[in-house]
Amino acid sequence: MTRIKIKICLIGATGVGKTSLASRYVRSMFSESYLTTIGVKIETRELRRAGRELQLVIWDLSGEDEFQNVQAAYLMGAAGYLLVADGTRRGTLDTAAVLERRVREAVGNVPYVLVINKHDLAASWEVDDADTKLLREKAYATIDTSARTGGGVSEAFDLLVDAIVAGNPPWI
Repeated sequence: MTRIKIKICLIGATGVGKTSLASRYVRSMFSESYLTTIGVKIETRELRRAGRELQLVIWDLSGEDEFQNVQAAYLMGAAGYLLVADGTRRGTLDTAAVLERRVREAVGNVPYVLVINKHDLAASWEVDDADTKLLREKAYATIDTSARTGGGVSEAFDLLVDAIVAGNPPWI
């Protein structure tokens, strides 16, 4: 059976846990040591959905902040993306809102899941439902995750993959 490749991007501010989410999903690992991603880091994971063999090609893009712009070339060909914010830093949600607009301009209306990461630190969260309301209305789904504990990580990727497959892209 032919394996279908699906490109997924992880997008968000610096330090929200994109690399940790990818590592947890692909290798079931979490590391306390933090290394900033420069450019892009690519991971792969194979799975089966709707009777098809899929290979997720996960592009972990370097963090975005007011000094950096999303690299449109990295987004080309993406079937969907995880838009990641850090629940302990309210400003990362503002960055996510800006990035959502930039990504839509670059690749159109592809599915995305809003991920609020670091749920294991929920007692320290600066983000609440009122803060996420606008993005929650636009996103396919929203999920709280913890790359440290693994909570919600597989579910976030599953939601995105299911939305991509349900959209019946021509290559599926």
